[in-house]
Amino acid sequence: MSAQTLLLPVLAGSAHLSESVILGLLRQRLRQGRLTLTLPSGRTHVLEGPAAGPQAAMHVRRPRMVRRLLTGGAVGLGESYMDGDWDSPDLTALLELADLNDRAHGQTLDGHPLARLLLRLWHHRRDNSRRGSRRNIAAHYDLGNAFYAPWLDAGMTYSAALFATPDDSLEAAQTRKYRALADDIGLRPGMSVLEIGCGWGGFAEIAARDYGARVVGLTLSREQHDWANRRLKQAGLAETVDIRLQDYRDVQGQFDRIVSIEMIEAVGERWWPTYFSTLRERLKSGGKAGLQAITIADDRFDDYRAGCDFIQRHVFPGGMLPSPAALRRQAEMAGLGLTTTRCFGADYDRTLALWHQAFQEAWPGLQPLGFDTRFKRLWEFYMAYCRAGFRTDAIDVRHLVLDRP
Repeated sequence: MSAQTLLLPVLAGSAHLSESVILGLLRQRLRQGRLTLTLPSGRTHVLEGPAAGPQAAMHVRRPRMVRRLLTGGAVGLGESYMDGDWDSPDLTALLELADLNDRAHGQTLDGHPLARLLLRLWHHRRDNSRRGSRRNIAAHYDLGNAFYAPWLDAGMTYSAALFATPDDSLEAAQTRKYRALADDIGLRPGMSVLEIGCGWGGFAEIAARDYGARVVGLTLSREQHDWANRRLKQAGLAETVDIRLQDYRDVQGQFDRIVSIEMIEAVGERWWPTYFSTLRERLKSGGKAGLQAITIADDRFDDYRAGCDFIQRHVFPGGMLPSPAALRRQAEMAGLGLTTTRCFGADYDRTLALWHQAFQEAWPGLQPLGFDTRFKRLWEFYMAYCRAGFRTDAIDVRHLVLDRP
């Protein structure tokens, strides 16, 4: 998501301009929705655009936020939130409001050119070579099972759920997601399945237990590897599921089916051709691969790939979202047919909302593990940033089926 141009006059004004000028500038840029703004002076103003839109509030506590935003763009905005320079009672609504007005105004705030360059250089250094991938995955997933277990569902699934009714539990919706993808690829008893990025073993367990498949699951996270092996042994599936601490580029053999759930985001653009050629090489003739992928809108892709956003800097180092068009190109170059079976971004918004609620409830037990308030606010911003992206259609999540002739 681009930096929030909507906030520029507010923040610049709080440091350099009279409040009347701030409000005048903001009124020009606020095209839709309503913003209740409290400045460091304590004065509160309610501003409304001519078109309907999200209603949000923001309390700027420290004027230094101006410098951080103008220097660092969206990354600076997130970092200033992490440090308590500003707050919002509904962070998702605020970021949604900002992004919608960003697009309506036709301008983005990307920070100082030198800061952008330094961020981009940092991002390039997080390349997903074999060694780099191990480092990047460990930075996020090896925070510890004790961190993730209290706020994920009982199946330890860390990807979008697929809801059918308003009353669906998160665990039921995660199981539905796994079954939908298994059904998309026609998974049947006795089939061999390679899962690239198996997480904590949720899909592998369902594929082996409910579909009678033989599964090889790959992860680079030691924490996930150990958890998945324990759960599958307890489920009596150790003989039919093989969880390996292995890079997808090193696996040998061919499989009837391949599944990869929200792993392509960690591959990196440089390695997309390798990833797709691996899918082709590891599939038997007539085989199918099922992917769950977070995508960025085609019309945002060029700007996104030219920079380094908050999530790449602080959450998923080395990460890169593909666009739908980029996926089609990569599949075509690899000689694979591609079909999109469903898009369910609204379900990811709901998944993230449930994670956020559980995360807040679990926090008193997480803090003693060594996580501080800045870390907590990082995760709050990360989840809200993603939710806002799904609400504005900047990003989406989709199921894809790739066919090898």
